[in-house]
Amino acid sequence: MSATSEGTGSAADSIRSTLTERHPAVPVPPRDYRAAFDAAHLAMALVGRDGEVLAANRALAGLLGGEPQALAGQHAADLVDLAAEARTWQAYKEVLRGRQARLRCTRRLKHPDGHSLWTEVTLEPVAGTQDVLLSVADISDRRDLQARLRHLQMHDPVTRLPNRALFFERLSAALESSAYGQGGTGRIGLCYLDLDGFKAVNDTLGHRVGDRLLTAVAARLTQCADQSGYGRTGGHLVARLGGDEFALLVEDSTGTEQLVDLARSVLDAVQEPFDLAGQRLSVSASIGVVERDAAGTSATGLMQAADTTLYWAKADGKARWTLFDPERNAHRMTRQALSSTLRPAVERGEFELEYQPLVDLESGAVRGVEALVRWNHPQFGTLTPNRFIGIAEEDGSIVQLGRWVLGTACRQARRWQIEQPSDAPVFVSVNVAVRQVWDSDLVGDVAEILAETGLAPQLLQLELTESAVMGSAGRPLQALQALSDMGVRIAIDDFGTGYSNLAYLSRLPVSVLKLDGSFVRGFRYEEGAHPNPADETIVEALVQLAHRLGLTVTAECVETAGQAARLRRVGCDTGQGWLYSRAVPPDRIAEMIDPRTPLHPGE
Repeated sequence: MSATSEGTGSAADSIRSTLTERHPAVPVPPRDYRAAFDAAHLAMALVGRDGEVLAANRALAGLLGGEPQALAGQHAADLVDLAAEARTWQAYKEVLRGRQARLRCTRRLKHPDGHSLWTEVTLEPVAGTQDVLLSVADISDRRDLQARLRHLQMHDPVTRLPNRALFFERLSAALESSAYGQGGTGRIGLCYLDLDGFKAVNDTLGHRVGDRLLTAVAARLTQCADQSGYGRTGGHLVARLGGDEFALLVEDSTGTEQLVDLARSVLDAVQEPFDLAGQRLSVSASIGVVERDAAGTSATGLMQAADTTLYWAKADGKARWTLFDPERNAHRMTRQALSSTLRPAVERGEFELEYQPLVDLESGAVRGVEALVRWNHPQFGTLTPNRFIGIAEEDGSIVQLGRWVLGTACRQARRWQIEQPSDAPVFVSVNVAVRQVWDSDLVGDVAEILAETGLAPQLLQLELTESAVMGSAGRPLQALQALSDMGVRIAIDDFGTGYSNLAYLSRLPVSVLKLDGSFVRGFRYEEGAHPNPADETIVEALVQLAHRLGLTVTAECVETAGQAARLRRVGCDTGQGWLYSRAVPPDRIAEMIDPRTPLHPGE
């Protein structure tokens, strides 16, 4: 005990004399308190308002290296690096001036023997004095524990790669640093990949083998990045985002070629067989590649582009890389916008019908019209069916839209019949998607619309594609038969482009064949070349077969008088195409169906 008292006498005397000289009215603490100050495990120092150390205990001297007496007279800010940050330095000066009650900050200090330590520094005024008490706590162990916990939190336990959280943290930091222009190329690249067939590995061989495969893939991805040179600069990150999804982030990329080279090397590496504890596995990967200027790019935007591109790679056949295409993406975005607004558009009345005449090739009279739907979109303008019918079939809105088209076309046909009575009124032909047959009561809808409009069933023709009719069985076949029994005509659209299996013509209630335009185009003279005689032979054979089966034949895409003449010569019944008219509003059709004005353009 006496050794401890002797050893601490100088520091304690210094504190006592300082307090006595500066604050004679302040009672001096008992000697036990002075001894406690010097013997405390917490590193402390008494600091004057000028920032100089008045007295320090042994704990502080041991923390910084040296003796307590050597610290006296030194500036506290220098000892614990308080001037390194402007905000901390300003707060420190406010505490010395008595304008701030406390300062607490974390500082990394370097011991004279070379090792570093993390400390928590606290400064607060000593009550009743002009001085400040500095305390320094060694929190290195706590920081190490926090670092280990963070590493566990930010890394995937299976592959040991950075996980999704760390990936997005690094990506956001990379985009932010690029925004401030701190050197580099100012560009960023990403390879986003997904293993093809990984689910089958998990399902058949178990999750243990699946985890081994993920670990082996992670090793190869890291090797690819290192061999490509990104590892040496530190501007790369290989991460597992979850499941069998991985990402390779390239900061300060030099362009698309760099990312494509990386994607190729990754694809080759992953396709090499894996030997996993006696299991030899072969997998492939699909990779979405995005490379762009970091300015104006957000983490969310980059990942959306990467995810879209990965989807393209899979849709294009898997086991490949695909580069982000702004034009293709714009089409996708437009498609999504159309899909989300299609159903409400029917209710808002944004659709209208135009009609294209079906002309008798012998007389030139208009025998019927095909109803073609148009979408007057408020953002994209007038859209033709090829822009939205496929979407409507996918999401099921084709049922609602098809019912509207059918009702509108039948009402218009009946109106023409009333306004221009004739012994041979024009029929209206309406396209029907196979999903309408499956997902709605097409027979009931047709019967109801015919009854409501007063249109005779013989004046309605329903067109289905060849591929749709070929798949007709069960309910679809029953529906087609019921419609035919009702008197409605059934037409096969684009005949000759599908299965070309003529057997179904004998078992389905078909009334009309519409020859695909590819046959008709072969009839045309172009740049002095003679048309292919095989086309005429095929068309003539199809027409003869159809007539023997009691069917009529319509030729699509008739554009020239020469084509019309040759089609007439081989016995084709009606023609449809720009030679006669494009799709036009109803009032134009009213002019064309006047029997006194047959359509024989160009003759």
